[in-house]
Amino acid sequence: MASTAEVQAMTDALSLAQQALCPPGPNPRVGCVILAPDGSQVSSGAHEGAGTPHAEVVALQAAGAAARGATAVVTLEPCSHTGRTGPCTEALLDAGVSRVVFAVCDPNPQAAGGAEALRAAGVDVEAGVLEAQAQQLNAGWGVAVSRGWPFVTLKIAASLDGKIAARDGTSRWITGEEAREEVHALRAQSGAVLVGIGTVLADDPVLTDRRPGASYQPIPVVVGRREVPAKSQLAAREPLQLRTHDLREALRELFAHGVTTVLVEGGPTIATQLLRDGLVDQVIWYIAPTVIGGGLPAVGDLGITTIAEVERFDVTSVTRVGADIRVDMAPPAKGIKGGGN
Repeated sequence: MASTAEVQAMTDALSLAQQALCPPGPNPRVGCVILAPDGSQVSSGAHEGAGTPHAEVVALQAAGAAARGATAVVTLEPCSHTGRTGPCTEALLDAGVSRVVFAVCDPNPQAAGGAEALRAAGVDVEAGVLEAQAQQLNAGWGVAVSRGWPFVTLKIAASLDGKIAARDGTSRWITGEEAREEVHALRAQSGAVLVGIGTVLADDPVLTDRRPGASYQPIPVVVGRREVPAKSQLAAREPLQLRTHDLREALRELFAHGVTTVLVEGGPTIATQLLRDGLVDQVIWYIAPTVIGGGLPAVGDLGITTIAEVERFDVTSVTRVGADIRVDMAPPAKGIKGGGN
């Protein structure tokens, strides 16, 4: 059973991981704290993105000789494979660590097995300390690597009557400045921002985090067979264009590019297909206090012909953002397909 010092060290490691400058991508957020035999903290470290040293290595280097006989407290099971960097299990063994405490098992089949390797080498290993908090830290990443396509967040901004544009196609701006600012933050938390080619042609979006001081920009992704216009704002960013109408195929291709979290800001065509096929993990719906009447609906025909076919979303939070309302929801995992399909 983990000691009080180890639980506190795990709390600190989780905080380090959360605060680290680790951009969304193929690697998770990880923190590590090295404890001396008397329970005092010797050193700590966090991972800062693909290609940089893992948290265990950073902490071990800071500890130096003091790592021998120490305990490594880490938020994720130490990896046992060689990618851009070497296995963390080897680094821990070479440093002479005698005990490893980690929060959650690595869901990535390529990296899992570190705990077994350490135990086989005689290291005392304990798993599951503050497991729920660690899972939440990398929730999207964990879902993605366990199934082979990114965690999908569908963002919709609509009027009270569910319209995302007026009859003439204009949509700037349905929601207020505060909500739009929040969307920039959502982009900063995503590995990619995805739209359909129809949205590119209609709105000429940039899909960037335009907050002052933004240091990271998500990968812009366009789905569809038509070309992104050379004079569009997005063309200058050289978007990843997935020339398919099969969104499941597009998501798997995104994962192959190292994307584990994607924010979808496309129009009703993409939103409808994603919801029908059960490809959405989270919906963030901004409701503006206005009514448009005629105009473009946020979601197209789902084939629902009777109220008995309606599926309920799981509402996880409702917050006010300026004059608008934000509703966070988890849609039905099986998708939404009415009997009319």
